[in-house]
Amino acid sequence: MATASNENSNTVMKSVVSAPLHLGLFPALDGLSKQYDIETVERLKEAFTEAEKSVPGFTHELLNGVIQKEVPNELSFTKSLLRMSGQSSQEYALNRKEKEFIKLGEQAHTLKRILSKIPDEMSDRPRFLQTIKNIASAIKDLLSAVNDVFKRYSTRSNRRALDVQKKEFVKCSKAFSDTLKSYFKDGSEVPVYVSANRLIHQANAILLVFKMTSPD
Repeated sequence: MATASNENSNTVMKSVVSAPLHLGLFPALDGLSKQYDIETVERLKEAFTEAEKSVPGFTHELLNGVIQKEVPNELSFTKSLLRMSGQSSQEYALNRKEKEFIKLGEQAHTLKRILSKIPDEMSDRPRFLQTIKNIASAIKDLLSAVNDVFKRYSTRSNRRALDVQKKEFVKCSKAFSDTLKSYFKDGSEVPVYVSANRLIHQANAILLVFKMTSPD
């Protein structure tokens, strides 16, 4: 018989984190509901979700391929994805009333919103430097919120899964910092956008693992 922690772990494994899927493709599919029945649209969502689970990054490549045919520019898609990734998504919403969970959701949204502004602020050096400071503060605040929520979990398997995701976020944060250092040396924008998207991905992953893993 599966324990609650095992069931939570399995649920997390079956879930998928993908901004292109939830913020790019799903809204487009929802628009089809005016022409097709909702059941058909939901089946399409399930099919694309399964494809994303089987091949992580599938939706990113799909949308990139479509956009490249219209606008053959890597920078265009990467910037658009980053701008889009600052939006809220129900897939990562923490539907809990405890203040720790509410704060975690708010801090994650703040970080994603600041990161999504990077494409529009890089050309203004003073503004961009302030944005970098804001990102550093938002990362610190998010980790503090994670630690507060973490205290509600005591089961070893649950804490292990949460701790793994936290470490991945920290690793990604350090990689983002290194990418910024390189940017100020060579001026290459695309790696910054890619790294920012990865950091948003990890923030969403943190939200998802807490959403799918119930406190003890």
